[in-house]
Amino acid sequence: MIKQALLVQSGSLLVKLRYLLEGLTSMENGRDRFPFPYQPYTIQEEFMQALYGALDQSKVGIFESPTGTGKSLSLICGALSWLTDFEERRRKETVALLQERETVLSSPVAESSTASSSAEPDWITDFVQKKAERDLVSKLKEDESKRKKREERLEMIRNNAQLKYAMKRKSCEEDEAFKLLQLSKEEKTETPGDDIDEELVIAEYESDDESKSKSRFCGAEEEEDDELVEEHVTKIYYCSRTHSQLAQFVHEVQKSPFSKDISLVTLGSRQNLCVNEEVQRLGSIQRINDRCMEMQKNKHEKQHHEEGVKRKRGHAKAVCPYNKASALQQMRDDVLGTVHDIEQLLKLGREKHSCPYYASRLAIPPAQLVVLPYQMVLHEATRKAAGIQLKGQVLVIDEAHNLSDTLSCIHSAELTGAQLCRAHTQLTQYADRFKGRLKAKNLMYIKQILFVIEGLVRVLGGKVGQNPQSQTTQAGTEMLTINNFLFKAQIDNINLFKLQKYFEKSMISRKLGSFVEKYAGSGVSVHTQSSSNKENRRTEGLNRYLQTLQSNQSRATVSSEDQQGAVEAEKVLSVSPMMQVEGFFMSLTNSNADGRVVLHRQGTLSESSVKFLMLNPAVHFAQVLKECRAVIIAGGTMQPVSDFKQELLFSAGVGQERITEFSCGHVIPPENILPIVLCSGPSGQELEFTFQNRDSPRMMDETGRILSNICNVVPGGVVCFFPSYEYSRRIVSHWEASGTLTRLANKKKIFQEPKKASQVEQVLNEFSRCIQRCVLDGGGLTGALLFSVVGGKMSEGINFSDDLGRCVVMVGMPYPNIKSPELLEKMTYLDKHLSHSGGKSPGQALIENLCMKAVNQSIGRAIRHRGDYSSIVLCDRRYSRPATLSKLPTWIKDRTSTHQSFGPAFAALRKFFLEKKQKQV
Repeated sequence: MIKQALLVQSGSLLVKLRYLLEGLTSMENGRDRFPFPYQPYTIQEEFMQALYGALDQSKVGIFESPTGTGKSLSLICGALSWLTDFEERRRKETVALLQERETVLSSPVAESSTASSSAEPDWITDFVQKKAERDLVSKLKEDESKRKKREERLEMIRNNAQLKYAMKRKSCEEDEAFKLLQLSKEEKTETPGDDIDEELVIAEYESDDESKSKSRFCGAEEEEDDELVEEHVTKIYYCSRTHSQLAQFVHEVQKSPFSKDISLVTLGSRQNLCVNEEVQRLGSIQRINDRCMEMQKNKHEKQHHEEGVKRKRGHAKAVCPYNKASALQQMRDDVLGTVHDIEQLLKLGREKHSCPYYASRLAIPPAQLVVLPYQMVLHEATRKAAGIQLKGQVLVIDEAHNLSDTLSCIHSAELTGAQLCRAHTQLTQYADRFKGRLKAKNLMYIKQILFVIEGLVRVLGGKVGQNPQSQTTQAGTEMLTINNFLFKAQIDNINLFKLQKYFEKSMISRKLGSFVEKYAGSGVSVHTQSSSNKENRRTEGLNRYLQTLQSNQSRATVSSEDQQGAVEAEKVLSVSPMMQVEGFFMSLTNSNADGRVVLHRQGTLSESSVKFLMLNPAVHFAQVLKECRAVIIAGGTMQPVSDFKQELLFSAGVGQERITEFSCGHVIPPENILPIVLCSGPSGQELEFTFQNRDSPRMMDETGRILSNICNVVPGGVVCFFPSYEYSRRIVSHWEASGTLTRLANKKKIFQEPKKASQVEQVLNEFSRCIQRCVLDGGGLTGALLFSVVGGKMSEGINFSDDLGRCVVMVGMPYPNIKSPELLEKMTYLDKHLSHSGGKSPGQALIENLCMKAVNQSIGRAIRHRGDYSSIVLCDRRYSRPATLSKLPTWIKDRTSTHQSFGPAFAALRKFFLEKKQKQV
């Protein structure tokens, strides 16, 4: 009874502490003013106030702020202002509660609790209450002490003072690490034996349920010193799509008033953050990851050997000289003390001779702002591996207009027949080589993996053990539920959840990757079974030929592109696809209703593929929404929002009361933008670029006349977006034959979006230089005309500011391919699970929304800052429909005018640019 009463009393008194520490109470007052590097625009102040309120009230916020309105700075200053206030308020509440509890403890007689039906004596009740009070006071004091130590240490770091805590060092650690590195470079003279491959053998897998793997924090040395164990403080996770966007955000933080006081860490992949040149030279992400993990294992083995464990004979194993505990801890402190982007982290790592990848992960718990790519926070397994804890934290997802598609892609998986055959061959050879050293349970699971791979190959119409390039399949596409696919492949009797657990704990994918890398060229990386000597010899010959192409780069008979293709082909042959196989196995553990399996048979087994299609991304986003205190979904263009809420938020169990929306206009004056919906061309041809109409010569000629007229009155750059690469090719070919392209080239120099992403920057630079010359020199040409594609390389993330984009022309409506099996299945799924609204089914709404999202991203390329101005010409009468107009960004929609004939539209366009020219004069 005493124990029970003690637990009950302690629990009731600790409730207040729990709520306090989790920050579940909201702040009484918001902020009227926010620290800002300059006088903010009114819309920026409104943005920050709305953001502050959303964070304070634990909301899911959808924030729309056009590019050029200072969205990043508004996010930074609004969110960090809230975090500062939140921490200060929590500190005060902790101090007040501590004083209150100490007063209670110091009183001669504890405040008696209300009479209860319990027959416990008074002294027991007093004892229970005193014990609970002491526990609470002890907890409060401990948390306050940790907070002060953390603040003092950060202050010392920023002031370059000597750190107070002692770090465990080994005097010869650095010399030993470099000695081992040198040994790894030397030619191994010892007779090779079984011990050489010890690192490739999977450790004993004892039990599926009882085995518990020991966790190592980010690969660093395990430390028992409490002062080195960091707790996760309240923080903001900021994620975006690309490393360049993350770097831009970090630069904005460096310019903000919080730059000297905030602890920020930027996360990236090993490929982006590794400073070990030997590892970096491996090239592929998988090879870099495998080598890094192998070095970590070698490091921990080295520590065990130094502790007195006898090491087997064999050559010294390489360890990474950049991964030493003392250097990592020092770099972690440097990272926390000053705001660094990824480039600065790399420079710091080289200077400190320390690993930025692991140091940045050590810095996560005490950091207040963590900057990272989408996939690291949206994918649960990656999140756990990186040490990211979302419980009670704030998550800001920027550039979130494609969040639903991003989640679907992250949780989808695809395997080709060639990959499956190669994985089967490699795993078979691995098992044959080490079958005498693998435990029975390991062999059992390897056989199960091979059995599943055989089933996947069989369902594609092929057989393992034969060259997939020579195996023919009946072309066609088939869509199956997960359960039906498992039955069809005859693998429904395999427990995929246990296989997934085995993949995670045995690390077989990495072991196999190291095995293939070590024995590449000796028959391991071929497509067929090792027993087929004829096929082995054929593939080894191919490998040697590829190596010849790579080494003889100076030969005139082989072009540079051929050499590059040969190198890539060799990499494909020598890298194990088991990681992709593991990902596909994991995808098959999703709920039967949430995904589909698509079988693409392409005529040969090698080109055929099996793909898991995630239909319900909300099921994976739900955990993020549940754990986080608040989630902010931000973007320059979030329209249309309705399907976004339906598909991602409502489906994830978020109620309307938790969702808040904020949308602001642009900072440009309304007269600086001229959006026009053009319903017909100069000759009166009605503009409706349907799939049936757009290829007609009349429609193509009319489009050419529209562009010719626009180029006559628009100075500088004109960017013309076509709905697809194929249509762009066809219409440009037609213009070449008809002479339209020549007439256009007489006014503006013509550029086209390149096929290769590596050439985009070169084309943009030439486009920019041409416009600058034309603006300065005048002459015959008035600027440049760029043909681009909606959804292509120049429709997102590229700024056509000022003279680079005085007019954006949208030819037709870029609807997705309605015949795509994946899209049809997605529409069917939405129609079944979401409610109808606005007279349209969810599937029909998806098609319209995908089109308008692409349009909004493309036309948003022109206006990039307050003083910019541009015109937007939407060439298709369907844009004039009210339902379609409503899906344009508000700041564009409110200024859009619809013209049934070309004359008034052209007059408005000419007047617009004449007025701008007069103002400049």
